[in-house]
Amino acid sequence: MPSARSPSSRRSRSSAPTRPACRTLLLASCAGLVSYGAPVRTAAAQTAQADLAELSVTAELPAPASAGPVSNAGFVGGRTGTGGGLPSVDAASAGVISGATLNSRPITRPGEALESVPGLIVSQHSGEGKANQFFLRGFNLDHGTDIALHVDGMPVNMRTHAHGQGYADLNFLIPELVGAVAFHKGPYFVRDGDFASAGSVRIDYLDTVERNLALTSFGSFGYKRALSIASAPLGQGHLLVAGEAQTYDGPWDVPDRLAKLNGVVRYSQGTALDGFALTGMAYWAKWNATNQIPERAVAEEIIGRFGTLNPTDGGDTGRFSLSGRWSRTSEAGLTRASAYVIRYRMNLFNDFTYFLNDPVAGDQFRQRDSRVLGGGEVSHTFQGNLFGLAMENEIGVQTRTDNIRVGLANTTSRQFRSGILDDRVLEASAAFYVENRVRWTDWLRTSVGFRADGYYADVRSDTPANSGRARDGIVNPKLGLVLGPWFDTEVYVNYGGGFHSNDARGVTATVDPASPLFNISRSPFLVPSTGSEIGLRNRSLSGLETAVSLFQLDFASENLFQGDSGTTEPSRPTRRFGIEWTNRYAVTPWLSLEGDLTVTNARFADRDPIGNRVPEAPTTIASAGFTFGQGPGWFGSLRLRYFGPRPLIEDNSVRSRPTALVNGRVGYTFDNGVSLSLDVLNLTNARADQITYFYTSRLPGEAADGVADRHIHPVEPTALRLTLAGRF
Repeated sequence: MPSARSPSSRRSRSSAPTRPACRTLLLASCAGLVSYGAPVRTAAAQTAQADLAELSVTAELPAPASAGPVSNAGFVGGRTGTGGGLPSVDAASAGVISGATLNSRPITRPGEALESVPGLIVSQHSGEGKANQFFLRGFNLDHGTDIALHVDGMPVNMRTHAHGQGYADLNFLIPELVGAVAFHKGPYFVRDGDFASAGSVRIDYLDTVERNLALTSFGSFGYKRALSIASAPLGQGHLLVAGEAQTYDGPWDVPDRLAKLNGVVRYSQGTALDGFALTGMAYWAKWNATNQIPERAVAEEIIGRFGTLNPTDGGDTGRFSLSGRWSRTSEAGLTRASAYVIRYRMNLFNDFTYFLNDPVAGDQFRQRDSRVLGGGEVSHTFQGNLFGLAMENEIGVQTRTDNIRVGLANTTSRQFRSGILDDRVLEASAAFYVENRVRWTDWLRTSVGFRADGYYADVRSDTPANSGRARDGIVNPKLGLVLGPWFDTEVYVNYGGGFHSNDARGVTATVDPASPLFNISRSPFLVPSTGSEIGLRNRSLSGLETAVSLFQLDFASENLFQGDSGTTEPSRPTRRFGIEWTNRYAVTPWLSLEGDLTVTNARFADRDPIGNRVPEAPTTIASAGFTFGQGPGWFGSLRLRYFGPRPLIEDNSVRSRPTALVNGRVGYTFDNGVSLSLDVLNLTNARADQITYFYTSRLPGEAADGVADRHIHPVEPTALRLTLAGRF
């Protein structure tokens, strides 16, 4: 992150650098990967520390601290960043998180590791193999509609997905392999396109590990996990291999019976500035699912709190990928290139309304998604001169193509009953971005850029009236200004446009696939958003970094294709504004404190008698905790996560209850590298809900039009997990 150094610590612009300026700049960018003091460090990052004084365009980065607290039995550290470092951060709400920091949090499921991003809630309303539910800055992001997630340069969000636009399944993530996480909030950054209006998160895996790892965990409710990570020199580079297996039943009356296999193989050569990496990943899982249940079913003792109204819900999924990254530095600048191909499939069986639509056979349905997607990115960064001022320019191109087959069918106990749709979609996009960054004075930096996106879709539906082709494009400005440092404080101003794409089937459809006699309105292909932010970051107290941001985000419309029903339901324009406060305090090299608070006001921007509240929009999100431990000896962590009440319908007459969870960890690392740790999840045994919805469903014997009710997915009761890890 940018630091608040005094001007005297910089070399004047007239000073001649001792090496190519752009190389120095990008070495410093790599140093940003370790700005939170993790023991994850490239040789280039270490060299960069000595060269920070030569920077004249981008924000200066803080010196990498000592190792800092590490509170995880399986964290081994290593090298990350081959293929190019992440750019420096120029917003008060953006940052880089080390792998050590991310792994210090006791978590229930892999996706929850991303709650290390301030203000982000990661929840679950179904079985463990299904994608998480995300909440950020007043958004119910569903499974990923407006938060763009990337792992090792590959997109996780799936467009035109069977279960919902932007569906982002992170269950293949191996937290111990994470080297660094870069996050941005708001649509201000040129590399961010589709799904990134609320924010984006980029996760980089390690290229090598400092020591090999063998880990086993077991705990409450049938939890078992085994993980092995190893790397070794091979030829002129390194080979890394990781494998994971996991089972889990959960506290549910019908066990999840999650079975998961996961693997990563990577070969890398060179450095972050001149090198390449080739990576293969394979993931497979199957599970049962206890979906959200109506509160009245529990109150009437039809089922218990952990019961289900359809014991055959569940699914299976698989993801296989091959990706590559390459970088080269010369006098002309830094060039980066990446490419990927992913084979993905999913089968999902859900029953949310029980007997509302079919009072005899029930309302279970199957969603099927099978696709191959591929794409890549090429960027070039170089320095120049503007009126004698140092200037940096970045240009890039991104592409992606999805070849998709999506289906929706009525089922009973997972047996086919009748088809609703079976569509084939070819969806392609390309983007071009440019950004110019100038340091005008010692206390003023600017970034000016734009991003142009073009989309094409060809939909071949089994309902001919819904077939068709669509094209759309959008151009968005991206602006940033940094003032300071003054008294160890910098002020940031950001503005930008963003968008999310809608399901291509909703763009071409003219009739309801379930009832072809009924016409429906087509959705726009790309829905624009506009965001702005002003914030400051202060480091006046040694070890403490505090940041405050005021933000606003407007959406022209939140039209979304509803994968649960196969139809498009347009919503109204919205406006969100709020405040975010984050704090990181390195008290000592072995103790750190954290505290975050986000308060958001989310409203529909037009007038309607039904109300102006945005359903499921969180108002208050907060977290706090501490981490201790360094080297052999004791380590531990304690985390409080608060998820405030939310309106469930537009007039705010029905609201969810707040959820406050405490997770803890304590462990010991022996001199021989063996570690033993105990995680206590939901330490206070809070009787709370992971998620709450309000809609109409029908139980046997109820009126034909059903009953509107809260539907909840409860938090798991207190659970223990014991982990034994060996490093060799």
